[in-house]
Amino acid sequence: MLDPVKTISIFQKTPDPKTFKAGETIFEAGQTGDAMYGIIEGEVNMVVNAKVIETLTKGKLFGEGALIHDDHKRASTAIAKTDCQLAYLPKLEFLFAVQETPEFALQVMRNYSDRLRQARETLSSLSDF
Repeated sequence: MLDPVKTISIFQKTPDPKTFKAGETIFEAGQTGDAMYGIIEGEVNMVVNAKVIETLTKGKLFGEGALIHDDHKRASTAIAKTDCQLAYLPKLEFLFAVQETPEFALQVMRNYSDRLRQARETLSSLSDF
């Protein structure tokens, strides 16, 4: 099984990692998603309805949801919490990596599932108030 850092290395071979300064928007909710990202360095806030729902750190993946849903729309906004260096994987390369590397596909699914579980726990704790 691949760990998240090794998963990022699969698509780190893109020409140049993307860099974002603290406070810069990486993508916005409602935009069409054409790539997923992996955090090489830094932290990224995931925002829904102007509220930070999660802070992602080195080795975490994000943005994959828009690549696997038919409408390809982003469900959240990603904002660099700190200066960030991000690996990125465009959709066609994502589909190729999923087809050619089952371990990569499983890691992406595991990451997506873990983040969904975390979101459910967060929502559940909020409803206790």
